[in-house]
Amino acid sequence: MLERYRKEASPGLERLAGLFLRWTPNTMSWTSFSLSVTAAVLLVVLRFIPYPSPWVPFVFFDIAAMIFVGGVFDALDGYVARKRGLASRRGDFLDHVLDRYADTILLVGVALSSWADPFLGLLALVSLLLTSYMGTQAQAITGERLYGGFLGRADRIVLLTLGALFMFAVTAWNLFAKGALLFPLWGHLWGWTFGPLDIILIYFVVAGQATAIYRAIATWRKLQ
Repeated sequence: MLERYRKEASPGLERLAGLFLRWTPNTMSWTSFSLSVTAAVLLVVLRFIPYPSPWVPFVFFDIAAMIFVGGVFDALDGYVARKRGLASRRGDFLDHVLDRYADTILLVGVALSSWADPFLGLLALVSLLLTSYMGTQAQAITGERLYGGFLGRADRIVLLTLGALFMFAVTAWNLFAKGALLFPLWGHLWGWTFGPLDIILIYFVVAGQATAIYRAIATWRKLQ
């Protein structure tokens, strides 16, 4: 849903891109991808850190930082390419390929972290791939990339960043506030135990399917 604010954010991103004109767009794309992979690795590392442990909030904070900074680099590579006159179809293709791999690896990391339901991670991954497919399919058929819907890449980056920051705050508070619980880490519903990251994954599943359907219908109508 953040795609609707692309025009409003564009001037700020243009100015920020001016700080990276010594970088090549491909370098920025690879940096974004590397940060996302690092965040995914840290998510898997969480599986081997018993909670309560003071390392858990520290790792969650690092994950949030990696996801956010990676998202910023991903947003800037196109602006840098245009400013330096290096925009190309190969660069655009590389950017999209790395984005899909980064999204996939991040969700796999969430599913394997032991802080989320792996089955929900799988469903969220399917919704993500369908959403991306509908956007690129629209571009292949109509010549225009379709970004509309309830869940774009910017939404996923922001939600995962906020989710990791929330887990950092809650785990840190629960560890250092001498037993004063800020927020329960786990809820229970109909025999199912779920955490904050599960709620984000559920949104990814529902909003992702709704976005894929919306894009399919929008493309169908353009073909008429």
